[in-house]
Amino acid sequence: MKTQSALQRTLQAFFITGISIFAIAQAFAEDLVQVTANAAEKPRLVLQITVDQFRGDLPTRYFDRLGKGGLRYLLQEGIHYNNAHHAHANTETIVGHVTLATGAHPAAHGMIGNIWFDRTTGVTTYNIEDPDFRLLTEGADVDADTEIDPTQKAATSDGRSPMAILTTTFSDELASLTGGKAKIFSVSVKDRGAVSMAGHAGKAFWFSKATNQFVTSSYYYDDYPQWVVDWNARELPQSYANTAWELLHPIDTYLFGDRDDQEWEAELDSYGRTFPHAFTTPENPYFSTFLTISPAGDQITTDFAKTIIAEEGLGDDDITDFLGVSYSATDYIGHFFGPSSLESEDNILQLDRTLADLFAYVDQEVGLENTLIVLSADHGAPEAPGYLKSIGIPADYVSPDTWDKDPVIARIKKKFSIEGQMIEGYDHPYIYLTNDIINDPGIDLAALETAIAEELVAFPAVSYAVPSTSLKRGTVPDNLMTRAVLNNFNPARSGNIYVVFNPGWFINDLDGLSVAVVHGSPWRYDTYVPIIFAGYGTKPQTVSRRVHTVDVAITLSTAVGSRPPSGAAGDVLLEVLGQ
Repeated sequence: MKTQSALQRTLQAFFITGISIFAIAQAFAEDLVQVTANAAEKPRLVLQITVDQFRGDLPTRYFDRLGKGGLRYLLQEGIHYNNAHHAHANTETIVGHVTLATGAHPAAHGMIGNIWFDRTTGVTTYNIEDPDFRLLTEGADVDADTEIDPTQKAATSDGRSPMAILTTTFSDELASLTGGKAKIFSVSVKDRGAVSMAGHAGKAFWFSKATNQFVTSSYYYDDYPQWVVDWNARELPQSYANTAWELLHPIDTYLFGDRDDQEWEAELDSYGRTFPHAFTTPENPYFSTFLTISPAGDQITTDFAKTIIAEEGLGDDDITDFLGVSYSATDYIGHFFGPSSLESEDNILQLDRTLADLFAYVDQEVGLENTLIVLSADHGAPEAPGYLKSIGIPADYVSPDTWDKDPVIARIKKKFSIEGQMIEGYDHPYIYLTNDIINDPGIDLAALETAIAEELVAFPAVSYAVPSTSLKRGTVPDNLMTRAVLNNFNPARSGNIYVVFNPGWFINDLDGLSVAVVHGSPWRYDTYVPIIFAGYGTKPQTVSRRVHTVDVAITLSTAVGSRPPSGAAGDVLLEVLGQ
């Protein structure tokens, strides 16, 4: 039952007893004072945590073994939305991060995939690359021997900035609200994880595997602050040399303790498929990559985040500050071993400790009661097909290279009298036609896209193929799937046909390396994520109605009194405001 205001109580008394108009006016004044006071009370720090590939069931899957200060604190002391989803189709890292930051769908914020084909330049583009803003550390992007993320290899320069994000973020609006006085920072192992959360107005740092340092670009600074130089000089990543990722607990206490070596798990050099996973030494070209495929990556990120709080004085005055922390280990471990693996299980237990460490530090420096925390994820993840098959659920990997596409292409080209190249390429999840085809007035583009889509769904494991001209014209069926595809459609960046594989089926190739799991679909396992608010002003509860990740940014804006981000499409989560 909600508490009545002074005005409500007085009006009620008026109708019952005939209380004076003066009393009503006095009660109205009391309410106005209270509303003004409430508006003046704001958190000193907003801490936005994004855990990469943290599917919505994973925070509670091992609840009985969680510690006191991390995930258990969030779940028991916070507001847990346990039916939260991304509403867009391409569930990839940059797409989800920017959606959480902006409250906008990819159709508006423009980050429709980790990569897309740029029709202006004629090359595939990495989402946050920007040749106008070089990295401050020379050679920090040279990860050719160790990079396990093929999308980053699409970048043609070492420059990074948020300029490709087309709408404002919550942190941008916080900067505007405070006249630029709010201190806004973000950190992640992944560059796109950090850049997206800092927005256009903040400062972003990310981990360079080439140098074992946290780096940034000239978009943010002309030179590194001294505290960054000092942090890198500590060589914390190098302190993991000649150690290994060890299990926290005896192996027989784990749900997957008897499955340490599953045949579908990926192997990278000497890292292996079983515990302990040795980090080797910095002389090994895979050393930094091994760190990021382990809880060490998140531990290093947390140490840097704590340093930001201390050195930049986050939360030390009445102006609300912002810190975004994006944890990447869950994603890398999920790709290599799958979410139902001993490695994933131990990582979540270690992530719980890492979060507890961060929260304890925030409590010490700022106070959890003064900090509004929100935790979510950029996407979920499928299970490894091998795991699903082991329990009787059909699933498999998709191998388009084995499809006989030549007769299909020849048939379509003959029907539309096309000579020369027809398809520019496939950048997940889009097929791009060549500019010559698109600009040819003699070709009915809508008919061509439809013909290609109809041929695609005849291939094994293809569930849907959606032509972009149909999205523009609004001629697709109105259902959850097509709405998600439409939410992902930006005319300047999206391709000509959106391809969706069957549930449980996906291409498991990452830059020539076969891995256990790849996300990026519109199916529920990839859209399903946690949303948990805790700290400042929140009261413990679990909410099971369906909510969406676009709701996060507008809720944060409402909580601090800023404008909603420019493309925000979500609804305010009223429980966070105590309503």
